[in-house]
Amino acid sequence: MGKNTRKNKHFQVQKKDVFQRLNFLFQAAHLALKNDPPQKELARHYAQTMKSLAQKNCLRLSPHVKRNLCKKCMMILMPGITSKVRPKSGKKHELVVHCTECNTTRTSYCYPDYVLWHDKPENIAEIITLS
Repeated sequence: MGKNTRKNKHFQVQKKDVFQRLNFLFQAAHLALKNDPPQKELARHYAQTMKSLAQKNCLRLSPHVKRNLCKKCMMILMPGITSKVRPKSGKKHELVVHCTECNTTRTSYCYPDYVLWHDKPENIAEIITLS
């Protein structure tokens, strides 16, 4: 009979180093775009590396991270630098995000009281710190 690792107080996060690298790559891509001349190709390389690393290790990217990536060209979507964000005409709670690199548009919903499933307190089993 195996150990119940959820009840163990010394629960270890599997692939902790991969999560740290994904975090680093996401932050590095943002910093590359915030430079005075934005280094778009470097940011795209970091984003592609981040996605391929997550796929190879069978890890899911956070929905917050996935919403900041263009699905077609794998560019970090930063309003004013690589994307344009506009409210959808005639719709109260919809935003249109337009990637200026590949001209792809995506519609997202922005209800003020909506909370993602994994962010709801009743769905969180345990909070683990990566210290």
